[in-house]
Amino acid sequence: MSTEPEPPSTTENTGPGTPDDAPPAEGSAQTGPAAAMDGGPRSDTPPAEGSVETAPAAAMVDGGPRSEAAAGESAPEPPATDATDPESGADEAARKLSEAEAELAAQKLERERIERRKAEKQGPIPAGTKLSGRAADLLAAVRAVEGGEKPAATVFADPEPAPRPAAVEPVRRPQPVAAEPAATAPAPDTVEAVRRVLAGGGAPEALAPQVAAALGEGAAQALGEDPWQLLRVPGVRPEQADGFARALLGAECAPDDERRGRAVTVWLLEQAALAGHTALELPALTAALGRQGVPDADAAVQSTLAEGEALAFQDALDEPGAAPVREADSEESDEDDEDDEEETGPVRVLVGLERYALAEESLADALARVVNSVAKEASTAWESAAASASGSTAELIRAVAGHGLVLHTGGEAARAEPAALLAAARSLGLRAVAACHTPDGRRRLAAHLNADDRDGSLVTVPGLLSGAEGPGRDAEGAFALDLLIVLDAPQLDVETAAMLVESLPDGARLVLGGDPAMLWSAGPGRVFADLLAARVCPQVASRTPDPGPLGELVSGVGIGELTQVEAPGREIVIVPVRDAGEAVHRTVQLIADSVPRAFGIPAEQTVVITPGHGGAAGTRALNAALKERLNPGPGRFGGFDPGDRIAYSPAPGRTVPGRVVTADAEGLHLSCAGAAVVVPKQRVEQSVRHGWALTAHQAVGSRWPAAVVVLPGDAAQVLSRPWVYTAFSRAERHLSVVHGVEQALAGAVAEVTAKPRTTRLPVLLRTQVPAAR
Repeated sequence: MSTEPEPPSTTENTGPGTPDDAPPAEGSAQTGPAAAMDGGPRSDTPPAEGSVETAPAAAMVDGGPRSEAAAGESAPEPPATDATDPESGADEAARKLSEAEAELAAQKLERERIERRKAEKQGPIPAGTKLSGRAADLLAAVRAVEGGEKPAATVFADPEPAPRPAAVEPVRRPQPVAAEPAATAPAPDTVEAVRRVLAGGGAPEALAPQVAAALGEGAAQALGEDPWQLLRVPGVRPEQADGFARALLGAECAPDDERRGRAVTVWLLEQAALAGHTALELPALTAALGRQGVPDADAAVQSTLAEGEALAFQDALDEPGAAPVREADSEESDEDDEDDEEETGPVRVLVGLERYALAEESLADALARVVNSVAKEASTAWESAAASASGSTAELIRAVAGHGLVLHTGGEAARAEPAALLAAARSLGLRAVAACHTPDGRRRLAAHLNADDRDGSLVTVPGLLSGAEGPGRDAEGAFALDLLIVLDAPQLDVETAAMLVESLPDGARLVLGGDPAMLWSAGPGRVFADLLAARVCPQVASRTPDPGPLGELVSGVGIGELTQVEAPGREIVIVPVRDAGEAVHRTVQLIADSVPRAFGIPAEQTVVITPGHGGAAGTRALNAALKERLNPGPGRFGGFDPGDRIAYSPAPGRTVPGRVVTADAEGLHLSCAGAAVVVPKQRVEQSVRHGWALTAHQAVGSRWPAAVVVLPGDAAQVLSRPWVYTAFSRAERHLSVVHGVEQALAGAVAEVTAKPRTTRLPVLLRTQVPAAR
């Protein structure tokens, strides 16, 4: 697939690869510290993985799609606060928080809760602790008798009937607790101290705020003592940190410095996470350390583990024919293990960052709880709902009736089936909500529902997690829901998925639906694909095909076939080009003239999709040409003018299309999916880009009446089947392909599948869900 990391100088990431040569994750704008250290702008490194597009034969018209040469956008800083109307003085500060800040705060609180639960599980429970009520009274009475004292008379008396507790009213739309922006910003004196250290080592002083934010209050001292901590700043590469360390330490700087080994190890694990991995196998990590000039890779890994900067795991492998290993033969086996003679299969050793390890383990725990805690509703009610449906819709309703977790697969037309499930659940009086990846996905799902079922039941995943949308949470912090349907599930990374599933109350049902042929999440993990492979729950495959020539074309790409499709209404058009310059010219011609004139689709309803941000036909070049033609202006607001189409990244891996409204002292004012957003001027560069042209990762989750997919000649190396599938399926009525890769397109569709990601979720599920064994 495509989410390979690249230095934070690019904005879209491709499929995961080796940590030291993979580009960053796509879908979010990011700063360019690496470029700053080189004295130049953000780099345009093309992604290792690309996407493949089908080349349907159809009528030829002017114009065509763009090509995405670099995939992988790095994570932007949290966006500015959204402008809302405060209803009271007490709520004013909270209401000014933007959706991104609320979401980031919710994520932080959820991670803290996960860590507390892990600690409680692992810690010993002293005798007599964690007891309350009658149990505590009984324990006190037993101890009194043992000590020769008289127990309280009330202990063994018949208990009085306890009053029935009042029903807890769900908390509606709670405002997440989040720190004020000023509280999260590093102190000015800390930034100034860091600036002096950077200047002493010859590094750009502009990095001071990012270093201070990454290293905390004692950033200057920490950086002075360990110059390789500069690698904590996104976009800084080992060779740049080495130069800084040499200038700062002089003769003390050496390749075998233990500090360097630890810092490079953590950096490689972070690069792997940008590529989609939640952990790396130990041999892959040590090999990557060797390529980075670390003399003793094993010692570097051990030092990193000893300092608690990473965690190691030993997972069993399912390899038929492999010789089993006796646990008793291992010197490290636990002497107290009752089954120390048990034979185990081969294992793999993984190393990963703690945040992703905790998220993946928490997700496995939560999924096991959902699978094993199904509420026992009367089956007749569900059967009545299923009887009124047909085909795979009825199959889906019956599966949900008897199971806590259900997977649903299908294309765009298949969204009608989870919509029918939502309507059926609400008709049974259940608290049911459907969450989509983007506001546009919510709009498309709403088209399958009547007004009553749409009211309050359709949300976005970020809005649900932040509390800005949905039914809110109950007194224990769980969603006030009986059924949660999550569409666009392939876009869930492990952290987002963990927060969603952990927030479900006991007895609630969960349906994860989506198109498995799409690009995977921009963040680490492949949750939906792992669950499909693990087979821990029912899987319902939709039998509703996507209609028309576009549906036929995309369906063929999904199975690796680039077929010639009849398009009598010119739904599909191929525009051959010889070079990148011609590709840009033809794309502008298509957007501004050909598509509006031939199909009546205005330029603002057409999207351009290309493989990457850099290159002669990347998003930067295409957006510059499209702005000059469609909305020329001086770019007096940080390069933007009112009316510019933009791609706003409120959080890593998320992109929301929008338009510039104006700018003032507060920042850049945007209109995104009908919502007003204000981005502070210091964050504009990291989180806002021009948006006439997008990468496939930025476009996933949304669709447009027309799409122009640009494939210049240099995009041949980065194309893959998931990329082509995703790019082509963004068009609802018309698709133009600006084609300059010749036979590479068909080859990519047939042969280049998604890049593998190293994850632990399947192994973790096997230990907790019997069906997964």
